[in-house]
Amino acid sequence: MDAHWVYAIIAMALSYLCGSIPTSVWWGKVFYGVDVRDHGSRNAGATNTFRVLGARAGVPVLLIDMLKGFAPVRVLAWWSGLENDSADFAWLRVGLALAAVIGHLYPVFAGFRGGKGVATSFGGILAMHRGIALICLGVFLLVFLLSRYVSLSSLCAALVFPVAAFVLAQEDHFVFQGFSLVICALVFWTHRANIGRLMRGEEQRLRPSHGLSP
Repeated sequence: MDAHWVYAIIAMALSYLCGSIPTSVWWGKVFYGVDVRDHGSRNAGATNTFRVLGARAGVPVLLIDMLKGFAPVRVLAWWSGLENDSADFAWLRVGLALAAVIGHLYPVFAGFRGGKGVATSFGGILAMHRGIALICLGVFLLVFLLSRYVSLSSLCAALVFPVAAFVLAQEDHFVFQGFSLVICALVFWTHRANIGRLMRGEEQRLRPSHGLSP
């Protein structure tokens, strides 16, 4: 087997393990004695951490979840020795990003009960295309400021991602564009319950509670 293939398999396994770090679960248990999966939306993500434990817990969880997507793509792809403008390098970065997101969704360290992957996906996108990531972030923030719905903001940002990727990404091999479609589909899949609640007018706006905080 080619050495680059061996490296890619090992790197994606490491990326999955990185994504599997259950930030919200461990942070809540260590600093608050709380498993966020037992409260709020029962989701192991930054949004539920904000809702259950407040911003003092939510902000570090959010930043670490983003780093779980950013660091493997940047570090492990750089160590590969592949040419930065090659299709192989693009495939490797996409594979690393997807492995981290899958790790966040189905973390081996937390009984495969993870979050919805938005922050980790954003970290991976930021590592590959900063401008496109900032466009998605801008859409997310605009919709959130207008609606206070994190789910709706995530869905709108996910829809904008492939549009921005097809318009602005410069690669000739369209690997990143395909990745954008996969991430968009994943976000809609993980938010399918939220979509139902939005349509019924039952979705909760983000109003962080400090009731469980020390």
